[in-house]
Amino acid sequence: HVRFADEAVCIGPPASSESYLRGDKIIKVCKELGVDAVHPGYGFLSENAEFSEMCEKSGIIFIGPSPYAIRTMGDKLEAKRAVKKYDIPMIPGTEDAISDPEEAKKLAKTIGYPILIKASAGGGGKGMRVVENPEMLEEQMKLAISEATSAFGDGSVFIEKYIESNKHIEVQVLGDQKGNIVYLFERECTIQRRHQKVIEEAPSMVISPEKRKALGEAAVGVAKACDYVGAGTVEFIYDSGDFYFLEMNTRLQVEHPVTEFITGKDLVREQILIAQGEPLSFSQDEIKLNGHSFEVRVYAEDPKNNFRPDIGTLQTYVRPQGPGIRVDDGFEEGMEIPIYYDPMIAKL
Repeated sequence: HVRFADEAVCIGPPASSESYLRGDKIIKVCKELGVDAVHPGYGFLSENAEFSEMCEKSGIIFIGPSPYAIRTMGDKLEAKRAVKKYDIPMIPGTEDAISDPEEAKKLAKTIGYPILIKASAGGGGKGMRVVENPEMLEEQMKLAISEATSAFGDGSVFIEKYIESNKHIEVQVLGDQKGNIVYLFERECTIQRRHQKVIEEAPSMVISPEKRKALGEAAVGVAKACDYVGAGTVEFIYDSGDFYFLEMNTRLQVEHPVTEFITGKDLVREQILIAQGEPLSFSQDEIKLNGHSFEVRVYAEDPKNNFRPDIGTLQTYVRPQGPGIRVDDGFEEGMEIPIYYDPMIAKL
């Protein structure tokens, strides 16, 4: 992406804590260059309410939702409370954070095993533990709290029923500053490793047209619950015809191109127009489903070591080409894969 830019600025050393996570450095560069808007991508500061506020205070447009929406949906318990009034199906579980193992055991008995312990503040599988029986609960709860504290600086956890035979379905939404919100159908992201997505497809093979409409309307309800502006994704668990609200990602997703392929809509372009104050350039009726699309994430991993992230020189790298193929990548042949970031080399 640096090669395509008219001007590129080094934000800091490779460690993200000294560069991509330093909102103050990014704001400083914006001021020096007279930048009027920041697109936060889909990692690092893209769901950071403080950074969004810093932009606002500096007179810079944050291409994304308001700090209020980021905060509301960034806390899974707060999100559940916000969407309750829209009558959206929820997974059975606790409504508040819990830290006492004895209290957790009582609640787990009511909910029924297996249960899932989840970090309230996070994502990416951090602070998440499946518990099969009461004997496992105390130790797994301590581990989940510890992991959540180190990953997000917040050890709050809650309990949900663990739905085993589920599909992971997410719905793309777009909202403008005039209060219009639309959905752009669903993506299925069931194939995961270590709670990280590996293959995503749009649309899902298991969703009927009637269920697709119900999921889309539920996703719009979630977006309305936090006055959502911009591109976002509402995640659901789908189980034998029933679906339950999981969480909302208040940013563009890594897998947004599969939605662009089946709808013909450029989500990043829409994000920028929305941030400029433009109304959505299409209505719900104008969004048509056309064809089928897959994304596979190309990872630097060692298959001999349980697919652990790997580093080293990228010796051979050939981009697939042809009609209907898109490759978004961050590396070229001969470059070093560093230890500092996610092991994803490209998206195909």
